[in-house]
This record gives sequence, structure tokens and C-alpha cells, in this order.
Amino acid sequence: MERKMRRFKQMLAKADCDNILAKATNGILSLVDTDGAPYGVPMSFVYDGHDSIYLHSAVNGHKIDCIRHDRRCSFAVVDQDMVVPEEFTTYYRSVIVTGRIVLLDGDEEIHKGLIMLGEKYSPGIYSGEEIAKSLDHVMVMRLDIESMTGKESIELVRAKSRRI
Repeated sequence: MERKMRRFKQMLAKADCDNILAKATNGILSLVDTDGAPYGVPMSFVYDGHDSIYLHSAVNGHKIDCIRHDRRCSFAVVDQDMVVPEEFTTYYRSVIVTGRIVLLDGDEEIHKGLIMLGEKYSPGIYSGEEIAKSLDHVMVMRLDIESMTGKESIELVRAKSRRI
């Protein structure tokens, strides 16, 4: 169920959300455990610029068990988090996506995800050998985005309107 943002004036445009997802280096993947409990884990990721986020992990473990049980997830990325003590507030900017995770098993898409991750985290460095060495012990996942919402603090919204 998609909900409307209560503080809609603080909602970021899709282009701003895309930019945050493109440049951020980590986010929190939130899953549902096999007993229905929430499970959140920090993850490196790469956004394809359209409707998918690629992640990687070991082939077994708690995260993979959760995904096999329930593919639904959310992924939160914080772009800015500046505490302003004298104002009793935080100047923040963040994006949350929801969707479903696919554990990839096709060589072509696994390679695509790993290449994109390599280009993001090791730009300009050839990653082919590292990818070849890791194929037997890496799980590549694709988060298919169903909704995306970005939000920033009212103070940042006001600062933008003063500049215009």
C-alpha cells in the first residue's frame, strides 16, 4: 500500500532522489525475517538510474534466508544528516524505496550487477579478474523498485526558496 507523504512540501523530486541514489555509497536494506521480525542490514549498492538497485552478499546467511522467505523490502539512504543543536533539529535529506528482491541466477545479469558495482566503488580499475574469482561465492541481488520517496527537512526547503 502506497501512502501519501504527510509533509508533502518536503518531498523531493524524482530527479533529486535519482541523484541521491546515484552518489550514496551505502543504505539500509530492511527485510522480514522468517519469524516475521524486522531485519535491517547496511549494504553497498548501485542504482541503475531507472528502476533497479543491485546489491551483493555471501550466498548464504540471515539476509538470504529472509529474502527467500519474503521478497518484500525497503531500502533507506541518507544523503545529509546535519545536527543543529541550537535549533533542536537536524537538516536531513533521504530516500526510501520499496520493492521486491530477486536473487539473480542468470550469468549475464549477475555479471552486469557486478560490473556496475565495480565501476561505482573502484572507478577506472579493471574488475574482470576480481569478478571471475568471486562468482562461486557471491550472491547478486536486484531490488525491483515499486515506490520511491525522498524527503528533506523543512529548513532545507526554506533555504532553497530564499535562494530563488
